[in-house]
Amino acid sequence: MAAAAWGLLALFLFTLLLLSWPLGLWLARLSSGRLPRWMQAAEAPLYRLAGTAPAQSMRWTQYSLALLAFNVLGVLVVYALQRLQDVLPLNPAGMLAVAPDSAFNTAVSFVSNTNWQGYSGESTMGYLTQMLALAVQNFFSAATGIAVVFALVRGFAARSSAVIGNFWVDITRITLWLLLPLSIVFAVFLVGQGVIQNFEGYKEVATLEVGTLHQTLPMGPVASQEAIKMLGTNGGGFFNANSAHPYENPTALSNFLQMLAIFLIPAALCFAFGIEVGDRRQGWALLAAMTVMFVLAVVAITPAEQLGNPLLGAQGVDQTASALQSGGNMEGKEARFGINASSLFTVVTTAASCGAVNGMHDSLTPIGGMVPLVMMQLGEVVFGGVGSGLYGMLVFAMLAVFIAGLMIGRTPEYLGKKIEAHEMKLTSVAILVTPVLVLVGTAIAVMSEAGRAGIANPGAHGFSEILYAFSSAANNNGSAFAGLSVNTPFYNVLLALLMWFGRFGVIVPVLAIAGALAAKKRLPVTAGTLPTHGPLFVLLLIGTVLLVGLLNYVPALALGPMVEHLVLWSGN
Repeated sequence: MAAAAWGLLALFLFTLLLLSWPLGLWLARLSSGRLPRWMQAAEAPLYRLAGTAPAQSMRWTQYSLALLAFNVLGVLVVYALQRLQDVLPLNPAGMLAVAPDSAFNTAVSFVSNTNWQGYSGESTMGYLTQMLALAVQNFFSAATGIAVVFALVRGFAARSSAVIGNFWVDITRITLWLLLPLSIVFAVFLVGQGVIQNFEGYKEVATLEVGTLHQTLPMGPVASQEAIKMLGTNGGGFFNANSAHPYENPTALSNFLQMLAIFLIPAALCFAFGIEVGDRRQGWALLAAMTVMFVLAVVAITPAEQLGNPLLGAQGVDQTASALQSGGNMEGKEARFGINASSLFTVVTTAASCGAVNGMHDSLTPIGGMVPLVMMQLGEVVFGGVGSGLYGMLVFAMLAVFIAGLMIGRTPEYLGKKIEAHEMKLTSVAILVTPVLVLVGTAIAVMSEAGRAGIANPGAHGFSEILYAFSSAANNNGSAFAGLSVNTPFYNVLLALLMWFGRFGVIVPVLAIAGALAAKKRLPVTAGTLPTHGPLFVLLLIGTVLLVGLLNYVPALALGPMVEHLVLWSGN
């Protein structure tokens, strides 16, 4: 990597640390309910209206049922708004009702925090649908993920309890006192950078191109949706080009801040975790493991893109990556961002379960494209989505201490809680559900005529496109190798099912783990307790994530990006 790429990475990580530490302090207070009196007074009417109260804690089964009911209702509302948008107001472009299969896919997508989009936003969705259906679910799906990790952290911190908190209180507080204020501030910043925010009709403007009289420019309330799209690791773009569109991401500064917004809450949750369990070193250890894997991914993708395409080099095309905006594999990348910022954005958005893109992932080199694939297939625990990244990493941490316990012949413990057979069964389910969904879904698509019909590129890259789609859906990312045509009944229904079970098939076992841990007494630290805050545990955790995460997918990766790389560099 060139010095400029290292400098950008160092600046990004330093700024992230600077911003996430104070936010982690606030998240810890939010999780434990230590709020100012005026905040408690402001939210009290909402609890009375809902028939609940902060003191009414739930067992994990009650928490799970409330969470599932809330999200099922969300699917129904988002589906209905899409199907009725042709008769609803705030539709100046006269968008028609969305087709049933596409509406179903989009409803599940936004409720599950995936934000997979098989449609073009500016030619499909009216303003009311964008705001009341999609942007609202950006808040609620993000709040759901954070609520789950709050419940799991309470399970670790509890001395011996049958309850893990109140879902309705958690989701209210997370939305009111975290996501909403941050989104307002970030939206105002984006407007200042040039992101549009209006309710005007689409504009017909004259162009300078010879022979072209006019061009239609879409308008809309973009900045408000863009802010929560990033902060909530949602990723769904107002426009089809997502954060490559100048109306969503106009400047290098907005690009940098959008990357920070994606990682801000996931990083802050690590600090909040350390505070809540009474040992801040635990949070630092998890953050260190995430950071090491993140840096390794950036170091892998950036040189791969800077090397460019050898077939183009053989034709005399200069691919020397001597500057930010020249050389290397610039296909599908914005010239205003260049290879370094585009590569960093690619890793950020797939390490987190965001799916926002500032370039065309389908145009990455084979190794460059394999990096975001691997980031998703690890379970998106390298920072990960808001809440989902941390609870996913904690599941791997439990597996790591279990493996260590087997090696030394002792009952595994993590944060004073014994990790026994019940917890390991639930851990196994939480870890294995997404690989099963990805690999089975990919196999169905490859073997069926309807699945193969969407492939635009034959051979290894076509297989990579399908593998990427199912990895993205089951891991609730939402980005895509866009060469695959997925807005068909086959893909809309199948991917929707993967998104739903990829989200809630992990959440329910995690909540069950939270309930089991909360009921256990905390054991004192002894000489035989494995320290889980030092460099040794960080390495053990990284090894566990890479070993378990990658071994599930190595054969599939060999059929896609690996063989594509070998073919490309052999000169064929």
